[in-house]
Amino acid sequence: MASTSPDRPDPDALLEHLNAADRNAARGKLRVYFGASAGVGKTYAMLQAARAQHAEGRDVVAGIIETHKRRETEALLVGLPVLPRKQISYRGHTLEEFDLDAALTRAPSLILVDEMAHSNAPESRHAKRWQDIEDLLAAGIDVWTSLNVQHLDSLNDAVSGITGVRVWETVPDTVFDAANEIILVDLSADELLRRLKEGKVYLPEQARHAAGNFFRKGNLFALRELALRRTAEHVDDDVLEYRQDRSIDAVWRTREAVVACLAGDADADYVVRNAHRLAQQLECELHVITIETLRVKPQGDAAHDRLQSALALADSLGARTETLAGGDMVDAVVRYVRRHNVTKAVVGRGRAGRSPVLRWSLSALLSAVLAPGWIWHRHSFADQLAAACPGMDVIRLGAPTVAAAPIPRRDPSTVNNTPAPKAGKSWAAYAWALLYCAVATGLSALVFPILHQTNIVMLFLLAVVVVALRHGRGPAALAALISVGLFDFFFVDPIASFGVSDVQYLLTFVVLLGVGMVIGQLTAGLRMQAERSVKREADARGLYEFARELSSVLMPEQIVDSAATFIHAAFGSRCALYILGPDDRLKLASREDNGMQALESALAQWVYDHGQAAGAGTNTLSNSPLLYLPLKAPMRVRGVLAIETPAGESLARPDARRELEAYATLIAIALERLHYVEVAQQALVNVESEKLRNSVLAAVSHDLRTPLTGLIGTAETLMRTAQDLPSNVQDDLARMRDQAQRMHALVVNLLDMARLQSREAPLRREWQSMEELVGAALAVMREALLRHPVRIASLSALPLVECDGVLIERVLCNLLENAAKYAPVGSAIHMDAQVDGELMRVSVTDHGPGVPEGSERRIFDKFTRGERESATPGVGLGLAVCEAIISAHQGRIWVERADGAGARFVFTLPLGTPPAMLAELPEDVELPNEQA
Repeated sequence: MASTSPDRPDPDALLEHLNAADRNAARGKLRVYFGASAGVGKTYAMLQAARAQHAEGRDVVAGIIETHKRRETEALLVGLPVLPRKQISYRGHTLEEFDLDAALTRAPSLILVDEMAHSNAPESRHAKRWQDIEDLLAAGIDVWTSLNVQHLDSLNDAVSGITGVRVWETVPDTVFDAANEIILVDLSADELLRRLKEGKVYLPEQARHAAGNFFRKGNLFALRELALRRTAEHVDDDVLEYRQDRSIDAVWRTREAVVACLAGDADADYVVRNAHRLAQQLECELHVITIETLRVKPQGDAAHDRLQSALALADSLGARTETLAGGDMVDAVVRYVRRHNVTKAVVGRGRAGRSPVLRWSLSALLSAVLAPGWIWHRHSFADQLAAACPGMDVIRLGAPTVAAAPIPRRDPSTVNNTPAPKAGKSWAAYAWALLYCAVATGLSALVFPILHQTNIVMLFLLAVVVVALRHGRGPAALAALISVGLFDFFFVDPIASFGVSDVQYLLTFVVLLGVGMVIGQLTAGLRMQAERSVKREADARGLYEFARELSSVLMPEQIVDSAATFIHAAFGSRCALYILGPDDRLKLASREDNGMQALESALAQWVYDHGQAAGAGTNTLSNSPLLYLPLKAPMRVRGVLAIETPAGESLARPDARRELEAYATLIAIALERLHYVEVAQQALVNVESEKLRNSVLAAVSHDLRTPLTGLIGTAETLMRTAQDLPSNVQDDLARMRDQAQRMHALVVNLLDMARLQSREAPLRREWQSMEELVGAALAVMREALLRHPVRIASLSALPLVECDGVLIERVLCNLLENAAKYAPVGSAIHMDAQVDGELMRVSVTDHGPGVPEGSERRIFDKFTRGERESATPGVGLGLAVCEAIISAHQGRIWVERADGAGARFVFTLPLGTPPAMLAELPEDVELPNEQA
């Protein structure tokens, strides 16, 4: 029976634990206040706890707290030291951010950094606030922060599917999992909705919008469940770490987990399915394990195939599979159960009573040597497992009502990618066993007069050991039987006879046979374990060398060559790669000499689109001679790996599939690395090109502005003073003036674009009336709008808007000029402005040809026009200037189809809070002298 005493601790594990403890001792502690959504009270709870720490004398600093103007939260900040915020100027705005440098200089014992997922302003040290927190922790400062469930990377897609709202600010799960404490701040959906309605979560206008979208009751139920489950996962990791640190063997039933124990019998698939059904009912994790042990008879091909089929089934069901090694089956399972805190084990019925007498006797003898006492009290595996781990439920399944379908015999040549032993070689092994026995007999005959029979037995045992080492179990068993017969025939009285004169020699024969069988089995088992260890080491080395090779590649062609070389060395198979081209489409990128003729581009495209394997050994087009695997990188699928499967079977095994998927992952990561290197290089080139273009445009524009101004003035002077000029000359002067004015407007646009993109001049923001800005724009564009009536909605009731009046007037002029250019003569141009929530929405609508479909965003690019070939003057810069100005004001501009024909250009500006205006007083009211 397996021992239940604790195992001796692993020295390497202890050393690693001590090193980790030293690293953690110098690092700050992270506490995360975690909630289902905004408004549950995370910041409030954090501030309450911080005030308690401050009252006890701890050095606590509020690094950055987002109160969102909640009075109760702001009240908790009173009395706490607050770190001044860092002022960052960005596009004419002054943004307030967390001052990381000041926090590191101040170096408090505890710092509060609210909203862990926040994105920092440009030009900050880090792009994300959680990166600031990492620097604080590395400096030995404890950090308390807050986080909502929708900001976790792994749950972002799930939350967006539930709420319909995509959250772009996320935190990696590794950062969350590394937190020392997770404090769940929970609130019922009804209570949260009540707080939202009372204005304790958002301002009233925002609250109404949130209640109809994100904060629906069903959404809150789902988010709350996600938060509870994610917190439970973190606590479960803490429990496992605590048990491992203190070497606790007993199973703690903090949560359910099921493990299915497989053998190579016909019930393996049956066990997996029943264990999966149980895990689904319990909504818990499923483990599927099998054991490689010296006590197990070597599996035949049929048993091996059944076991591999069951493991493949477990993988497809999402179970965690593992192959354990050890000298005792029960001991190996118990160690696994205690390590993973598994509460339920599922085992099959087994096949008792079918072994021949001799086979049972040898098995009993072997077990008696390895586990004394077992021969007298033979128990089933389930009984032994239950006795060794009393805190775990052991479920022994009933026999299946329907016999398992037979597994097709595989081609032995596909196993481990090594040629199958030929029949001649197999018979040769048994012939060598006979030869070794003959040699042992000859040596024994030479020394028989000198040595006693008890010493001669050692020579025969040596022959059995040598046969087991060199030729395996079968020849070793034959050598043990032949050795007993030869020893009896040549060295036991009567000589040259199988008769036995002394009954005591019968015990010698039994012991010789038993010991020979035991030694042969153990030696052959150790040889098999050594061969498997060598193979695993070779597989790991192959992956390491492949990863090292890929780390230095600079072109996709190098990845293709390396993949073909290493995959052929590991699996003996040829492969092909489909990777994404510049047009984001799959293309074959393999070497010309790979000789693969059965490639199917349509199947590769299906694998890429669905992110699932297809082809040989899968459930999709399994008759294909190739296996297609998606190249899944961290960000997206980067291509498809197609690989030949010898005889269509070997790569379908779970161990081979996992190894091949590891190669595919390395290829995908290498392709993604090259992609982002190319993106970074292209971005650098674009930035430098844009800087050069802006510099050239600014220089040229400055040189052109002065002569153009003089040309316009000269033309207008001649038109006023030289009245007696012929009419054709007057017309030429008018055209010269118009063209010069058009060129001057172009130069002004170029200067504005260069100034806005270089960010040299800040915006001059003042509170402006939209009615006055529209009137000023109409006055400037009076001549351009002579052929178009302009209809303007009432603008007198609009609130003031904080903006740069000169630039917004330029936007209105450009939009009016664009409408006048493309609208038919005599058609009306409509202008409207209205308040939309916290935004001012301004639109200019014409009845022209509209914007071509698909060009709604491209039309705002520089030097892009709505019509490719047109006599309409312009270079396509006005709308680009409009977009740059509106973006500088933190607004947005777009174009949409108007009702009927034409285009509607719309831009928005943030309203802000305008200053209070004094009401007009009646004329007969006199103010006091100090107010007059």
